Amino acid sequence: MKWVIDKTGRFGWRPYYDRAELDSECEQIVSDFLIQKYGAVRFPLTTDDLSIMIERDTSDLDLFADLSFDGDDVEATTDFFPHKKPAVKIARELSLDSSKNLRLRTTMAHEYGHVRFHNFLWGMSAAPKPTVNMLKKLSSQRQAMSRLRQKINQQPPNIKDQTEMPKLLTAQRTFKCARGLILQAPVSDWMEWQASYVCGALLMPLSSVRNTTLTSIPGWNGRDRIPADSSQAQDLMSRIAQVFDVSPDAAQVRLLKTGILQIAANNTEEDIPL
Repeated sequence: MKWVIDKTGRFGWRPYYDRAELDSECEQIVSDFLIQKYGAVRFPLTTDDLSIMIERDTSDLDLFADLSFDGDDVEATTDFFPHKKPAVKIARELSLDSSKNLRLRTTMAHEYGHVRFHNFLWGMSAAPKPTVNMLKKLSSQRQAMSRLRQKINQQPPNIKDQTEMPKLLTAQRTFKCARGLILQAPVSDWMEWQASYVCGALLMPLSSVRNTTLTSIPGWNGRDRIPADSSQAQDLMSRIAQVFDVSPDAAQVRLLKTGILQIAANNTEEDIPL
């Protein structure tokens, strides 16, 4: 992980993870949990497992929350606090309707991504010390940051004082997650992109996905990308969905993000890790 300037304006600096880091960390989280609970790593990760993981790292998990006032497409929220664990709310419709169980699972995994990878930002009393390269980038963005601070605080601090940035922005502590962002968020929104990636990496850890691919597609060498519109890809998506108890859509997104599937020649899934 490294620190880069946060262009969304939420923080002065924000964490940048590449995919390998997220995959490795998520696999370790899931493996440790499963071994501790069952004595072995086996899939699928159950919905009850997800609940236990979230409850362990939050101050509250509400699986029957009324989120109707947050918007028709909002299916979950995570509240962050400076001095206690975050709180997660899941739309009650997902828990009450058994036909929506797969959506419930991906939504819970997405919120756990926020909890596990973003909560530490609310415990920071000062901005991380930037590197030399970051300072060079900062000089060209100070005017934009100054305008941002004026919107947040009527009496902004000196623009040179970067340590004030996190204190100003931690007041924005509730993050609403819309249905369309759970599995695949735009790279322009780094928090949602990271949470959506973690969603897939928790439910479908990379090594297990690759092993399933190797056993499902004889002759696959582990390197060549499989055309997403091929019959092999369709069979693989069905197998991944079955093994990990996810939807075919979730399986497809994960296979694209891991580079196992390819939409078309010279056209890969977005390659800018956030």
